Amino acid sequence: QVHLAESGGGLVQPGTSLTLSCLVSGRAISTHAMGWFRQAPGREREFVAVIGWNGKTYYTDSVKGRFAISKDDLANTLTLQMNGVSPEDTAVYYCAVDKHEYGSIWIKTPKESDFGSWGQGTQVTVST
Repeated sequence: QVHLAESGGGLVQPGTSLTLSCLVSGRAISTHAMGWFRQAPGREREFVAVIGWNGKTYYTDSVKGRFAISKDDLANTLTLQMNGVSPEDTAVYYCAVDKHEYGSIWIKTPKESDFGSWGQGTQVTVST
């Protein structure tokens, strides 16, 4: 059984940094793409970033140059480094794992349906 657990959320001030982590059990992330999504209050969940099994990355335009997705295959952990956050980044952040091994969902904006398992989310609030 696949289990994903996000951590690292909290209340931060605009312009600061925050690091989110996602510990995965039951599936090797070395062979699966991993993604981050977020859902702001009153809005639909949206794609943030994806990293392929090969380490290739793809970001939504609004976070390019500010956020960095990475992974540690040995620790089976996914990370999202968030720099220069703004109130518009306030949301619940979810990690998710690709349904398929060695997929290529990282070459463009993936769909939620590309992912087979999700974490329960971690709240990030950016406010003064």
